[in-house]
Amino acid sequence: MKTTNLNFRHLYYFWMVAKEGSVTRAAERLDVAVQTISAQLSLLEQSLGKSLFAPQGRRLVLTEAGRVALGYADQIFLLGEQMLDALANSDVERTMRLTVGISDSLPKLISARLLEAALGLPERVKLVCYEDKFESLLGDLSVHKLDVVLTDRSVPPGATLRVFSHLLGESELTLFGVPSLAKKYRTDFPQSLNGAPILLPTRNNAIRGRIDHWFEVNGIHPNVVGEFDDNALLNTFGRNGLGLFPAPSALSKDVEEQFGAVPVGEMSKVREQFYAISNERKIKHPAIDAILLAIHRK
Repeated sequence: MKTTNLNFRHLYYFWMVAKEGSVTRAAERLDVAVQTISAQLSLLEQSLGKSLFAPQGRRLVLTEAGRVALGYADQIFLLGEQMLDALANSDVERTMRLTVGISDSLPKLISARLLEAALGLPERVKLVCYEDKFESLLGDLSVHKLDVVLTDRSVPPGATLRVFSHLLGESELTLFGVPSLAKKYRTDFPQSLNGAPILLPTRNNAIRGRIDHWFEVNGIHPNVVGEFDDNALLNTFGRNGLGLFPAPSALSKDVEEQFGAVPVGEMSKVREQFYAISNERKIKHPAIDAILLAIHRK
């Protein structure tokens, strides 16, 4: 078996430089001299026999070998953090950790609802949640940095990653607005929406195509005043009265309480779906299983 004398301090310094984008920023973050970082990187590259960075102007960019090394370093140091958490909790009480990736297009109220079941287990559950783009989360799931991904779309057919989609549920969409806007556009809905200020998800969002089709079928030409990748930002602009915005009908009460917005009208036959994506065809994590059971009982 081939062995190498990998120095994990050298690897950690490499990891920090890759994350910070420069030796100077990594040195500031670690409170060590720039020369120390540079020397440790040089030793790591010598031991691996590969260049991990290449200069690009004033910045350092990862080489192909550097990108491979970074992927493994991410896993190594994430596992280190998980080990420390597990050891810190082992003397107090048994804690189940659930590391969740949440797609930035998924309504935050929906993700909170879905995770409530996990927190209701008899065992203590520690949630660790990360928000990112759908594709990035799938990559993290495939290398076991995440236990599950909550999202508004299934894994596309023909995907090379060995991950599996589990439909959690769906809800029709309703257009909401602050009371003054809702009052103005509620009468003669949906024809009243011609020229109405609308806030929508961007076109790479799973639900956007269905919304555009609904407008087209109903002969409506709204004034799209904003498009957002991030669902939370869309709702914030809606709360400030800058336009009407779509949200799942099932969350009507929550939308009113959190954003001060009331229903204008339901977008009939426009449904948003919610998925859990896992590494296993059959869910094995008790907390994820609890989420699925709670959904199926409703």
